[in-house]
Amino acid sequence: MQISIVEIRPPELEFGDDRRTFADPREGLTSAGPFSLRFGKAHKSEVRVGLIGTNTLLPAAQAWYRSCEQSIVTAKPNTRMYIDFPGFDAAFQSKLVVSPQWQIDISKKIGRALEKSKTSRFDAVLDVYGVAIQKLAADYSLDVITCCIPPEVIASCWSKVRTLTKNEKKELQKAKKSDVSQLSFEAMWGADDTAEELVQRDFRRALKARAMEFNIPIQVATSSLFRDEAASQDSATRAWNSCVALFYKAGGIPWRVRTEGPETCYVGISFHYLRTNKTDLMYSSLAQAFSTEGEGFALKGESVPRGPDKNRGAYLSQQQAEKLGSKILSEYRERTGRDPARLVMHKTTAFTDSERQGFNKALQQLPVVEYVNIAPGNFRLVQRSAYPPKRGTLCRINDAATYLFTTGFIPEWNTYPGMHVPVPVRITTDADVDILRAANDVLALARMNWNTAFDTTGAPITLRFARQVGGIMAEVGQRTPSPSYRFYM
Repeated sequence: MQISIVEIRPPELEFGDDRRTFADPREGLTSAGPFSLRFGKAHKSEVRVGLIGTNTLLPAAQAWYRSCEQSIVTAKPNTRMYIDFPGFDAAFQSKLVVSPQWQIDISKKIGRALEKSKTSRFDAVLDVYGVAIQKLAADYSLDVITCCIPPEVIASCWSKVRTLTKNEKKELQKAKKSDVSQLSFEAMWGADDTAEELVQRDFRRALKARAMEFNIPIQVATSSLFRDEAASQDSATRAWNSCVALFYKAGGIPWRVRTEGPETCYVGISFHYLRTNKTDLMYSSLAQAFSTEGEGFALKGESVPRGPDKNRGAYLSQQQAEKLGSKILSEYRERTGRDPARLVMHKTTAFTDSERQGFNKALQQLPVVEYVNIAPGNFRLVQRSAYPPKRGTLCRINDAATYLFTTGFIPEWNTYPGMHVPVPVRITTDADVDILRAANDVLALARMNWNTAFDTTGAPITLRFARQVGGIMAEVGQRTPSPSYRFYM
């Protein structure tokens, strides 16, 4: 067995100051400001936040956002890994504005909704928040609304399982035996999807879908964000993570990965949300796309069946792939005013011939189209050290199999932040695709998560939120979901 090992340099992140790059987003924001400063007057000079919650959480939320206006010193001993929060204005060059006028107390309505039966409680609470979101969005010019969720809502109606018919239960049992690994890339970093979870409604996703009706992004928050509780992260870390997400949802771009080469559109293709079609189960296709400029969008494709023998994962027909490819290209043009010079497709299972033919036809005018398979691998690498291999270690086995460690030892922090042996991903490409470049892309895309400033999971953004985005789109139903990624984060 021949093993070759290459260490890929950490991706460089670009910020407001175009003369410097940084490896840590927090250091970049503190020293150079957000990337969207380069947009001039289009940069958000202030972020206006509305609040919805109970009379116990609203004061805590107000106090939390006031504290985020000032610097917050980390309480952690490893100051290389944990960095002080400099304050919202200092980090984002934008003023955080939270006014008591922009809040709605829903205590009484939540109390009445929670008294309803178990079967109707979920939708009753969802309606309470939905009405409040609609009112704030209509009455004030806000950028984001924070929905404060009390413990009693989490305990009573955080999820709801749809009642299944006898035939649906039978079909679900069949589906559990099938290979559904491509339904969720998050299975590589978190809990595995199950057939039951795909028919289970999630309150957080349902609330985001409801907010989409009123064209305003929301931040879902619990008491663990506002208060120093036993299970909470330290205040500085919570401020970094929540404020980066808030700034992105408000329309800003915190940072961008520095890239060399042609303008590229990266697309993740996945399948999500089981539903029934009389006698069979169906999936829906999903495309998560991101430009090198940092703009992201999500598109819902058509419903697709399982494989012909019902023992293989979902796939697109040639016609469906062509239609989805055309939608991707159209949305990219709408956002950037031009076609990308290069388009890279990511998928957790192999692309079928029909999928390739359909995508190739839709994207035939593009100079470069690449297909990359990213899947969990059984390969492990152990070095003679107290720590696992570095993040960015690339292993090539007999020039046939390539494994990339998207997590691992981080030299800048002098530690490995994980609890278990890091699991690499196996990257498979066509023979004419530069495997090193493909690996660099995956590592860079793992840093394009604007839902946190402290990301160590290593999942590329093209596939990372497939399950969450799919769940929100399923809640939208027959309506056309907004493509903007700010509604899904």
